[in-house]
Amino acid sequence: MILIKNGSIVVDDKLVKKDILISGENIIEIRDNIERDCEIIDAKGCLVMPGAVDVHVHFREPGFTEKETIKTGTMAAAKGGVTTVMPMPNLNPCPDCYENLLVEMDIIKRDAIVNCYPYGAVSVGENAIERAKIEEIHDLVYAISDDGKGVNNTSLLEDVMRLAKKYDLIIASHAEDTVDGYLPQGEYVAVRREIELAKKIGCRYHFCHMSTKESFEAIRKARSEGYTNITCEITPHHLVLNEEMIKNGNFKMNPPLRSEENRKATIEALIDGTAQMIASDHAPHTEEEKNREYNKCPNGILGLETMVPIIYTEFVKSGIITLSRFLDLMVYNPISVFRLPKRDLKEGYPADIAILDIENPHTYTKEEIVSKGKNSPFIGNTYYGFPKYTLVNGKVVYKS
Repeated sequence: MILIKNGSIVVDDKLVKKDILISGENIIEIRDNIERDCEIIDAKGCLVMPGAVDVHVHFREPGFTEKETIKTGTMAAAKGGVTTVMPMPNLNPCPDCYENLLVEMDIIKRDAIVNCYPYGAVSVGENAIERAKIEEIHDLVYAISDDGKGVNNTSLLEDVMRLAKKYDLIIASHAEDTVDGYLPQGEYVAVRREIELAKKIGCRYHFCHMSTKESFEAIRKARSEGYTNITCEITPHHLVLNEEMIKNGNFKMNPPLRSEENRKATIEALIDGTAQMIASDHAPHTEEEKNREYNKCPNGILGLETMVPIIYTEFVKSGIITLSRFLDLMVYNPISVFRLPKRDLKEGYPADIAILDIENPHTYTKEEIVSKGKNSPFIGNTYYGFPKYTLVNGKVVYKS
């Protein structure tokens, strides 16, 4: 048994001191005061919350283990208070059929230290030419995506949408038009086109890492018309950074950092509910790759270890969003939208728990990074809410 003492949980949008008793994999008791002769975790000065859920990570395995592995990626998740992750399918072999998906799932079973639900691909090899064998994998995944590439083959996308509707899968889109690419209109032109297709087919459709005012306006309009199966996520970096802040390759990602106007539009989407969740788009690369000149280095930054502290510090502690909204964005909405196994900080649920130090600021250093990649634009920044402990299924998987 493990007893978490002296911590505070969120009740009716307020911090309330409670003790939490864990037996085996589950939470068995939450009360004002519990006394038990067992392992004690002192959570004084900490927010005790359900572990965060990140529906957008890149773990690079199989195929690119020089950048990250499922083991190191899930270690980074645990360090960041994230207990459930969904790795994207830009892998080798690409999980576009049962045989290839099994390669990834076997590694997850062996090495993952947090809950790990992989994506299937939309197209074979993410080439947007031939549809993936969704019939073979639909009962093994919660979502499909060709993330990293926009699917601009609309006939293929429509075909996949019909299958996704049939099998109750959600499609996660990296919306990017081939004509305009990284430019703002490259995103929102694709978003508008894909919204019309999703409305026509009636499938569940999720937009990854939205970053432009026009994209949010289109999604907001669709949802106001009743198309609530159309959802989107935003990232910490698009919320707190803009294009004027770019210093080096560690600030290069796709979608790129946008104008201050677009950053403010992203915050507005966070506040008004247009965005349902935060996702890190954790994308490690080797230092050699990221040290190249800006135009020649790959897109992608680390995100798992800093996502929770950034959102807590910049938006909860500052009073922009409430504690309840924080939990919705980080935990409950991703579970609901993607229809993942339910997790909650309640008796009878799996003990997937993050214990955040919300009283003491911590400066994030390169030396502490557990991801294989070191490509974070947030190195040297100071935040509240870094985890002291993370538990998954009743087991401590991270301790600071």
